[in-house]
This record gives sequence, structure tokens and C-alpha cells, in this order.
Amino acid sequence: MITRLKTARPAPARKEDDAKVRLTVEAILANIEREGEVAVRRYSVQFDEWSPVAFRLSAAEIDECVASLTPQARADIEFAQTQIRRFAQIQMLGLRDVEVETLPGVVLGHRNIPINAIGCYVPGGKYPLLASAHMSIVTARVAGVKRIVACTPPYGGKLPAAVIAAMALGGADEIYCMGGVQGIAAMALGTEFIAPVDMLVGPGNAYVAEAKRQLFGRVGIDLPAGPTETLIICDDTVDTELVAVDLLGQAEHGPNSPAICLTTSRKIAEELPAMIESVLQRLDTAPIARVAWRDYGEIILCDTRQELLSEAERICSEHVQVMVAEPDWFLHNMTSYGALFLGPLTNVAYGDKVIGTNHTLPTCRAGRYTGGLWVGKFLKTHTYQRVLNETASREIGEVCARLCALEHFSGHQEQAAIRVRRYRGQS
Repeated sequence: MITRLKTARPAPARKEDDAKVRLTVEAILANIEREGEVAVRRYSVQFDEWSPVAFRLSAAEIDECVASLTPQARADIEFAQTQIRRFAQIQMLGLRDVEVETLPGVVLGHRNIPINAIGCYVPGGKYPLLASAHMSIVTARVAGVKRIVACTPPYGGKLPAAVIAAMALGGADEIYCMGGVQGIAAMALGTEFIAPVDMLVGPGNAYVAEAKRQLFGRVGIDLPAGPTETLIICDDTVDTELVAVDLLGQAEHGPNSPAICLTTSRKIAEELPAMIESVLQRLDTAPIARVAWRDYGEIILCDTRQELLSEAERICSEHVQVMVAEPDWFLHNMTSYGALFLGPLTNVAYGDKVIGTNHTLPTCRAGRYTGGLWVGKFLKTHTYQRVLNETASREIGEVCARLCALEHFSGHQEQAAIRVRRYRGQS
């Protein structure tokens, strides 16, 4: 039996919030498309109190940010980027161009072509998330993207030096200090100071996510995005404190970040509320994490492993941390999630920051139909065909003409039929 000991804020209330965000973003995008840099600067002042001489950083400004790193900070950034680069390179090995003769004289193939220009958004409103620079820029560089544009907001009224340094060390070609919707819009639509890109990638707040959604079609996007989500699946093999810490470690992302405990342990389920309060006392981010837990935290008690699985599949969380006696059972049986973190020795923060997998992952149950950002997202797979001789063209053409006739496509039919006639020696 499944027992819900704590439930989240009801869905209708969330929809009202989404509607307000949607209308705000529509207006900002329309104004930036119409007014260009003037509107970008106006919104930059309004939202970030930021109006630099130029939004694009000069080489000297970038060098100054890199030089400001302590030796340890630079070493740590380079370590993280090495792990991400290595895993992306390994992923690339599984992607190859193909060409095969499927019938005598008929050659089919595909090429994996990197996207020409991408815009990488690195959030920085509440936290300067330099890890997002690694995830998008380093991975795109491995894929062979020609032009990598990076954009991040100011932090505390200044350039976020560590973020900019991470962008530069990761291989960005252009770096801009712009935040939120105006940064996303400038990269996608282009302005007087920036050429438009072909694809937007990277996480962000609700407004950034909505801007990407509204711009999809005019540009590509990595995946639909919503608030950070975490799901912990646990049993009596772990203790309540570890569960509480790992839930709050993701709840601190924002006041609307779902954090769910799914457990077969009544002990953990009953101890968790008090332990959450205890752990909050030692977190600087408690004001945010407390609201997220209050409004979006859940505790679900199950009797069996199969019930844990069915609930996990229904929830389809972005991050799923599995701390049970046999975590690999969930690896082999789960199908709907963003990323799995198996066993108590790992956690979501490792994946977010340094271990090598990408932290840009599907939210809002999008894990049912897509995975997260990876090197393959920066590649387009384009097919081609080649017919080597007249006999092959005639044989394919005869079948094609008959199929076109079934569909009443006379123009398509004639494309095939003319070749059949010519290659039979008819006029």
C-alpha cells in the first residue's frame, strides 16, 4: 500500500504561477525583437541594475577574471572540466558516420554535423553556477560546434569572475554579461551587438525556461526545463540524516523545487520532518530550502520495491538518488527519469559539479521522452543517398512510381517514371 505522509502544493496553484511567467516573457521577447539593444539594456537595468559600456567582455576583462582565480580554484575548475570533457569524448566514440550499399547500386548514409552556433546560458542570479559553463561549453567544444556564445548575469553588481573564467577555460568564443530573458533573447534573436545563434542550451529560472520554450522553433533548445527536482528512493540501509541532507541539497535551488522521499522505511518516513528542521539549521540557504520543502516536499511510504518503482516512474524526477540494498535493480527497471545516482557513496551534487556526467537534465516529467544534455545534442544527423547505376535507379523507380500512384501524387510519380522510361531506353 502507498501512503502519502506529506504532499506538495496543489497543481492548480502552480498553473497560475506559470501563466504569469508566460505573459511577462512574451512581452519582454516582443520588445527586444522590436527594439534590439535598447530593450536589452533597459531590462538589464531593470532586473540586474547593470548597464556596462559593452555587454560583450573584452579579452582584457576575461584575462583579468581568469587571473583572479586562486591556484586551487583554477585547479578545481580544470579538474571538473577534464572529467566532463573525458566523458563527452567517450560518448563521441559511440557516434559515427555511416554509409552502406543497401541494394546493388543503392548507397545510403548519414553524417553527424555539429551545430554551427550555440548560445550557452549560465545562471547567476541567486548563485553563480559556474558548473553550468562546464556542462554546456566543454561538451559543445568536444562536439565540434564552430561558434560558442556564453552568457551570464552580473553577480552583486559585478562581473562573476569565477563563472567567466570557467567559460573562458572551457572554450567559449564570445562571453557576454547579460541576465535572464534579455540574455536569452539577445542570443536567439540577435541585436546590434550580437549575431543570433542556432540553438540555446543551459538551465535557468522559470523566466529563462519560458523564454527558451517560446523561442523554440526559431532556434533549437536543449530540452524543456523547469525547477530543479530531486527524488530519493531509500530503505533502512541508510539513515534519516543522509536522506534529509540530500533532499535539502537540491531544494536550495529555489522555493518551487520539488524534493520527494520515496521509502519503504517507516522509521525514515516518520523521522524525516524533524530531521529536515535539524539540517536546515546548518544551511545558509535555509530560507529558500525551507519554503521548497514546505510547499513542494513529499514523503511517500511504500510496502514493496515494486510500489517504489511504480511511484518513481509516475513522478519521473530530474534527479533520482537510489539508496537501497540493491540499487542496480532500479537501474535495470526504471525508464523515466533524468539521471540516476546509485548508492549512498554518490549524490546529486557530484553530478551537478564535477563527476563528469551532464547536469542539464529533463524536468516536468520530460524524462519520459528525452534524456539530458550530452555531446549528441550538439550534433545533427543528416542523411544522404546515392544511386550508382541506371539499373538500380530503374528498379527503385518502378516501385516508387506504383507507390506514388496509390497516394495520387502524380508529380512524385512522374519523378520516378521519367527515370524508369529513360533507363529502359524509352523517350
